[in-house]
Amino acid sequence: MMFRIERDVLAEAVAWTARSLPARPSVPVLAGMRLEVTEKGQLKLSGFDYEVSAEVTLEPQSGEAGVVLVSGRLLAEITRALPAQPVDFVVEGAKAVVTCGSARFTLLTMPVEDYPSLPTMPPAAGRVGSDVFASAVGQVAVAAGKDDTLPMLTGVRVEIEGDTVTLAATDRYRLAVRELKWQPGQPDFSAIAMIPGKTLADAAKALGSTGAEVEIAMSSVGGTGEGMIGFSSAGRRTTTRLLDPEFPKYRSLLPTEFSARADLSTSAFVEAVKRVALVAERNTPVRLAFRGDEVVLEAGSGDEAQAVEVLPVDFEGDDINIAFNHQFLLEGLGAIDSDVARLQMTTSTKPAILTGGKHVDDEGVPDYRYLIMPIRLSS
Repeated sequence: MMFRIERDVLAEAVAWTARSLPARPSVPVLAGMRLEVTEKGQLKLSGFDYEVSAEVTLEPQSGEAGVVLVSGRLLAEITRALPAQPVDFVVEGAKAVVTCGSARFTLLTMPVEDYPSLPTMPPAAGRVGSDVFASAVGQVAVAAGKDDTLPMLTGVRVEIEGDTVTLAATDRYRLAVRELKWQPGQPDFSAIAMIPGKTLADAAKALGSTGAEVEIAMSSVGGTGEGMIGFSSAGRRTTTRLLDPEFPKYRSLLPTEFSARADLSTSAFVEAVKRVALVAERNTPVRLAFRGDEVVLEAGSGDEAQAVEVLPVDFEGDDINIAFNHQFLLEGLGAIDSDVARLQMTTSTKPAILTGGKHVDDEGVPDYRYLIMPIRLSS
C-alpha cells in the first residue's frame, strides 16, 4: 500500500480524524488510525472507539490499494510538523514510512484485523447549512453539563418536527434553547435524540468549516437503526451513539412574562462583567442593580477586594437587584450572536432570559434563548 498527497490536505484530514480517538483506549488497537487506499484510488482515514466514529475521504495524487493501521495521535503530530511539500506514505512489511522533502519517519503498524468495523450510517434524514448548524450547536452546547454522574444533563436534546429543529441543553443552572430551519428528506419527518454534548460540539465545529451543507442521518421515531446519529459533509462523516432520551420538561421552565427588560451593548456588557469579576471568587456572583437608564455592576464585599462599574442601559420595568454566576453570564453573552443583549427578568430569585435584543420583534419569540438562574443575594 502506498499513496502520495499534498501535506496540507493530509495534515488537516489526519487532525480531524484524530479528534475522535480515545485519550485512554480500553485496548491498544483503538488508538490506531486506519488508512485505506481503495481500488478506486481514494484514500480513507478513519477512527473508532465504539462510541464515536470519524472518516474522511480524500483524492490522493497517486496510490496503490491496501490497508494499514498506525498510531493516530503520532501520525497527527508528524503530519502537522512536515514541510509544505508532497507526502509519500509507503508500507514496508510491518512498518509504514512517511517521507516529505528531506524528512523521513518510520512508524510501526498495528494489526488491522483486530480493528473494529466502522458502524453503518443511519438513513439520511435531511440537510442544513454547515454555518447555521455550527452556530446553533455552539450556542446550545455551552449549557450542557460536564458531570458524567448525570449523563442526561451532558447531552444536547434534538427535537425534529417537519422543517423545524429544536436544540436544548441544561446543567440545572442554565438552559439554552435554539430553533432553526432545515431541509428534511420527508416533510412529516419527526424524531427525538439525545446526543453527547462534547461530541456534537466537536462535530459541528469541524463540519462547520467545510462550507458545504451538513447531511444529518438518523431514524425517525419508531424507525430502525435507533441509538445512533450521523453527520456528513464534504467527504467527512462521523457517527455517535445516542444517550438515553430522558430530559427535563424544559419548555415549562421558560418564563413568558417579565417585570423588567434591559437592553445593553453586548461588547460593553461583556467587558464590564470581565473587569468586575476579577475580584470575584470562583462561586461568588456579580451583582447587577438596574435603575432608570443605568446598571451598576458590583463584585466583592466586606473585607474582600471590591469592584464597581456603571453602564448605560435601555431599561423598562420595575427596578431590580439580581446576581449571577459571572462565568455562566459571560458564556451566555458569548452565545447570543447579537450587538445588543436583552436581559428579561421577573424577580431577583426567578430565572432570567438572555437573548439578542435587536434581532427579535417585541411580540415574537427569539430563535435563541438562554435561561440563567440567579444567585440569591444575602439580605
